[in-house]
Amino acid sequence: MRDTDPSGDLPLILLEWYDVHARAMPWRVPPAARVAGVRPDPYRIWLSEVMLQQTTVATVRDYFQRFTARWPTVADLAAAADADVMGEWAGLGYYARARNLLKCARAVMADHDGRFPADHAALLKLPGIGPYTAAAVSSIAFDLPFTVLDGNVERVMARLYDIHTPLPAAKPDLMARAEALTPTTRPGDYAQAVMDLGATICTPKSPACGICPWRDPCLARRNGTA
Repeated sequence: MRDTDPSGDLPLILLEWYDVHARAMPWRVPPAARVAGVRPDPYRIWLSEVMLQQTTVATVRDYFQRFTARWPTVADLAAAADADVMGEWAGLGYYARARNLLKCARAVMADHDGRFPADHAALLKLPGIGPYTAAAVSSIAFDLPFTVLDGNVERVMARLYDIHTPLPAAKPDLMARAEALTPTTRPGDYAQAVMDLGATICTPKSPACGICPWRDPCLARRNGTA
């Protein structure tokens, strides 16, 4: 059964779960508000994604709140003194991220009239924004159907399709599976839903398969390999 493709309305099923169980994040617009038309602030999405690289959500929360209290807009951050930003960043590590943070904010001000571009290719040209961050901003901030593939999503896809190829060799297959499931309706909420699923239910050890919204089509659960 390992090659069976779990079919069905998987994105819809996951979105229904997310509407009830979405984690509260200081940078996130709750699903009910998004459905009602409230759009996320691209600056806050970008800032959170840069901070979350190589760092946990629990660690990032306080840093994010301090940053956005001191520099609430990309214009504020672009005008900040380098030393002040590096001081606030202390403890998050990987200081090249903080330097690129300033470069990116200043490029947005200089080249995009102070607004993050709602264009994936243009985002990729900004300092410090690679494929993952561009996909996350495109999807979450602008609701464009780009696929976000982090460690949580990789694990969910590997179990859903019972893929045993080790990383990094499995990445192209995992990305292809994830892209095939990415919907054109609410892609931003869907991207966050898959990440939440991996972080809270489809965890690395002892996944809570009994309460997983994808438990029925999940091939790893079915085959006893989760």
